[in-house]
Amino acid sequence: MSNIKTYAVIVAGGKGSRMGSPIPKQFLPFLGKPLLCYAIEAFAGAVPGIKIVLVLPADELKSAQTVLRSYIGDINVTVVAGGDTRYHSVQNGLEKVSNDGVVFVHDGARPLISDELIQRCYRQALEMGSAIPAIPVAESMRIIEHGTSRAVNRDQLRIVQTPQTFRTELILPAFNQRYHPSFTDEATVLEAFGTPVHLTEGLHDNIKITIPEDMVIAEVLLNARAKVHA
Repeated sequence: MSNIKTYAVIVAGGKGSRMGSPIPKQFLPFLGKPLLCYAIEAFAGAVPGIKIVLVLPADELKSAQTVLRSYIGDINVTVVAGGDTRYHSVQNGLEKVSNDGVVFVHDGARPLISDELIQRCYRQALEMGSAIPAIPVAESMRIIEHGTSRAVNRDQLRIVQTPQTFRTELILPAFNQRYHPSFTDEATVLEAFGTPVHLTEGLHDNIKITIPEDMVIAEVLLNARAKVHA
């Protein structure tokens, strides 16, 4: 990594209703610590000196401070309140970012982010302005139109992941534009601003925790990864 300033905006603003738990999913215990700790530790370990901004629901800020004190040691994390949508939550996080470096935007519910993926995204963002990790679609796909469906070529489709990574001088102005419902991720925001985005190879293990079964899968994957590196 160079001396360019780096930032990670980790978005954990959801309630996790599909997990069927009264505890927001970012605070659910996962192999001995809350789920959100894994992403924080991954970025702190992969990018020395990175500034980490954690975006959470406004009513969870106090709980977050307790979690951070208890589990992540001396990693410095700035905590901010999220907004009504992902766009507004990321926008709030980006307010803590200066226009002079590279910023990662990552889902707090993706605990299996790797050093390799972080560094690959960083290098490409430096060179090309953006790095959007994506993986090929393995299943057959169909699109529904006007009450019927038709097959689509899966070779032309990709599943988009995070960390979506950008030069700050590109992404910060894009988040000053008016919100539109089509803004499903940071890449769509940048494209709407007139700037093309660039994909990079994602990581199949980099799953997003959405339903209870995902926690089981993530545990198996993390244990398998630990054995490989043992």
